[in-house]
Amino acid sequence: MDNTKLHQQRRGSLIPLSPTQMLWSSENGTTCIKDDKGVNVQVILRCRPFSEDDVKAKTPVVVTCNEDKQEVIVTQNIGNKQTDKIFGFDKVFGPSSKQKDLYDQVVDPIVKEALEGYNWTIFAYGQTGTGKTYTMEGEGGKSKNGEFHEDVGVIPRAVEQLFDTLEAQKAEYSMKVTYIELYNEEITDLLATDEKLKKHISLMEDGKGAVFMRGLEEELVNSADEIHQILQKGSARKHKADTLINTQSNRSHSLFTITIQIKEISSIGEEVIKCGKLNLVDLAGSENILRSGAREGRAREAGEINKSLLTLGRVINALVDHSGHVPYRDSKLTRLLRDSLGGKTKTCIIATVSSSIHSLEETQNTLDYAYKAKSIKNRPEVNHKVTKSASVKELYTEIKSLKQELHATREKNGIYIPHDRYMSEEAAKKATSEKLELKSKELIDLQELLIHQQNLTSELSQKLENTERELKQSKQDVSDLKDKLKQANETTKEKEYFILNLLGSEKTLTERAVELHSELENATSEVSSLFAKIEHKNHIEEGNKAVIKSFQKLLAQHLEVLHKTIVDSVTHQEQQLNAIEEHMKSFVSEHNSAAEGLQIRVEKINDVFAGGIKSLVELATEFSGNSEKTLGNINSEVVKHSSALAELIREASVKVGDILDDLHGNLDDQEQSIAAIWQKQHETTQSASSITVKFFKTLSTDILSVIQMLEEAKGMYDQKLDEFSKKYEEYADDENKQLLDKMAELLTNSNAKKKQMVQTEVDGIRSYIGSKTYTLHGKMSNIHSLTSSTDDEYASFLGKTEKNYIEDKNTTQIGKDGFISIFQNWTTKAKMGNEGWSQVQESINSLQKMHLESFDSKIKDALETNQAIHNRLSSVGSTTLEEVHSQSLTSTEYFLKLNEEENEGIDSLTRNSRDAMKDMETAHSSKIIEITKDTEKCLINEYMVDDSFFSTPKFYKLPSKINTELNTPPFEVLLDSFQKVQESGDANGAFLGIINGG
Repeated sequence: MDNTKLHQQRRGSLIPLSPTQMLWSSENGTTCIKDDKGVNVQVILRCRPFSEDDVKAKTPVVVTCNEDKQEVIVTQNIGNKQTDKIFGFDKVFGPSSKQKDLYDQVVDPIVKEALEGYNWTIFAYGQTGTGKTYTMEGEGGKSKNGEFHEDVGVIPRAVEQLFDTLEAQKAEYSMKVTYIELYNEEITDLLATDEKLKKHISLMEDGKGAVFMRGLEEELVNSADEIHQILQKGSARKHKADTLINTQSNRSHSLFTITIQIKEISSIGEEVIKCGKLNLVDLAGSENILRSGAREGRAREAGEINKSLLTLGRVINALVDHSGHVPYRDSKLTRLLRDSLGGKTKTCIIATVSSSIHSLEETQNTLDYAYKAKSIKNRPEVNHKVTKSASVKELYTEIKSLKQELHATREKNGIYIPHDRYMSEEAAKKATSEKLELKSKELIDLQELLIHQQNLTSELSQKLENTERELKQSKQDVSDLKDKLKQANETTKEKEYFILNLLGSEKTLTERAVELHSELENATSEVSSLFAKIEHKNHIEEGNKAVIKSFQKLLAQHLEVLHKTIVDSVTHQEQQLNAIEEHMKSFVSEHNSAAEGLQIRVEKINDVFAGGIKSLVELATEFSGNSEKTLGNINSEVVKHSSALAELIREASVKVGDILDDLHGNLDDQEQSIAAIWQKQHETTQSASSITVKFFKTLSTDILSVIQMLEEAKGMYDQKLDEFSKKYEEYADDENKQLLDKMAELLTNSNAKKKQMVQTEVDGIRSYIGSKTYTLHGKMSNIHSLTSSTDDEYASFLGKTEKNYIEDKNTTQIGKDGFISIFQNWTTKAKMGNEGWSQVQESINSLQKMHLESFDSKIKDALETNQAIHNRLSSVGSTTLEEVHSQSLTSTEYFLKLNEEENEGIDSLTRNSRDAMKDMETAHSSKIIEITKDTEKCLINEYMVDDSFFSTPKFYKLPSKINTELNTPPFEVLLDSFQKVQESGDANGAFLGIINGG
């Protein structure tokens, strides 16, 4: 499809707009939805990068942009002191920002809201040469691939977005644009033809304060390219000039407006038109005449620009300060922007500044005004959705007016007046407009008063309507009451008729009652026998009650006796248990005393045994000392003898016979001395042995007595337990005989359980005592066996001692015999003569030496044997003493522990018996209470007596069958009769007829 056909299709679906709906007319009947809270003016700040001249001149930077914190910092030196001033805005774009960044973040959401039906105004504000026109219009265009050049401004991008969005939605829409210029306070239409371009457009206001411009050209557009062409055409007509600050400085303010109308289908299926406006304003920049180099006409242009911008600043200040008067009318620029500053249009201000120090003053002014503008609140309203029929009707009216103007222009028959007169009329029109504005305000006040009166009237009308409704309801209630009264009168007549009939029936019944009286007298005699029967029955019932009460008392007595018997039984059992407990405590105390005596006796035995062992050790020590002393004496005597013998041999051989005789006598004395020593040693050993044997015999006797005592204790335990069991069984049998027969089974079971419990405990105690006695027997047997083994060992020791004694004696005897034999040899050899004296002397010396060595060896062996015997005897005595002491203490402590455990078992048994007795008492009491309750329930609650028989019933009148037949006719019959009487008009006659007929 080519472009021509595409344009034709678009034009076929476009919605025509009225040319009277101008840019700034927000009060044209197309807005209704308000935001009462208000919306702040959105302020964006953009900082221009340095120009080439600024870069070459290395101009200092005084403005710093922080895009993250949305802040602008201005640095200046005052009195050689650097100060920073910080301004915060909605968005901040630094020198390196791109056109697309600003558009995507700021303008894109605005365009979307315009398509939703809001009016939006975007205008650039700032010093000349800071990039206002660059931001709004930009430079370059589209490339061959359809993408924008990076320097394209806000207006082309917004137009492109509008068409792309509408085409994507496939909506039916129409779009028209206007483009005006405000130059030296004169408004020019940049889209007008060349002939009309020189004509200035008047700025007018309607009665509601809305600004409009009649005769403004509105261009209907179908594509973004058409708008781009319109922008280029309008931009070429704008006033521009070169200044020292900017080579392409705009000398006027330009306002480009896009109006979008979109057709939608409402919820009720009606076609409506949604309208939105986008106002794009490029303000001329404020400038310093001295710096810009403006002269003559340029100076006047700059003055007008600064004047309008100054008025804009005063308007901003007044709005920020909430002043009562806002000077909108001081400039056409502020009149055009009136709805955008504090009005019903959403506004976005793009403030442009330079970071150069040369523009510091203008930059500060721009930042001050922009920062104040943030506080301005607008009250945006969403435009009404106009129906298609209303829009078409408005278009027809507009077309008719245009045709008339066109016809007048072609015929040249219009009214032409001089310029002075036209100006005077315009001035008068202006004054009239101002008066009209005042009147409009008064009219608004009157309209508000009218609305108030209408609301009051509406309330009064509502109250009147409610009152009329209540009156109508009251009338209806009165009518209902009349109907009810009429119905009540009829009901009263019916009741009176019923009463008349009832009186007639009563009269008839009275007559029949006389007849009934005689008949009832006859029936009285028959009823008297029935009364006698009833009296007899009552008498029997009285007897039954007396019997039941007597039975109840008797049962209560029996139960009380039973309860008392049980309580006595339990008390007696507790006494028996207490006696048993005291008896067992006494027995245990005696048993403990016996055990303590046993322990003392064992300790005495230990002391005796220790004394015996000590005596044994002392005797062994004394024996060893005596042996050593004796052997020392023997040794000394032998040495002395040898020395004397050698001396005698050396002195003279003649004295040999005397010496030999003396030697023989000495040897006899020595033999007797040695025999006496050995006899004394033997007697000492025999004495120690007898003491040890006597100790062990005494220990065995004591152990046997302990075992016998334990047997007696066990027998006494068994005897006591048998007596306890027998007494308890006898007591239980006596208790069984005292209880009632009907409780026999329960008590038998209880006694059986008690017997079983006691027997179990007795058997347990017997078993426990038997096991403990068996253990004690084992311990005592061990002691006895240990004592026996010690006795055997000591007997063995005595045997060995005796054997050693015999061996020593034999050895001594052998030595003696050898010595005698040698001495005899010496005597023989001495008698042989003096010839072999030297030889004999040498032989005697040799034999003497051998004898001494042999005797020393024997003595040394005897000493070593005695020392070994002494050590062994001491060791055996100490070991025996420690074992006997340990075993005695262990047995005694175990015996005492056994007594404590038995005592605890008896206490536990006693407590269990007492608890069982208490449980039995509780069970018996609860059983008695249960029996009592069951008796009361059976004999009092469940046994019912007919109390109506306690008194003779009175005589009553029995109606006869004829009396029943004389009653009043049913109400239905009476009601039918009454209605018939009502129809005939003779109620009394009918009543008499009914009476007579009855």
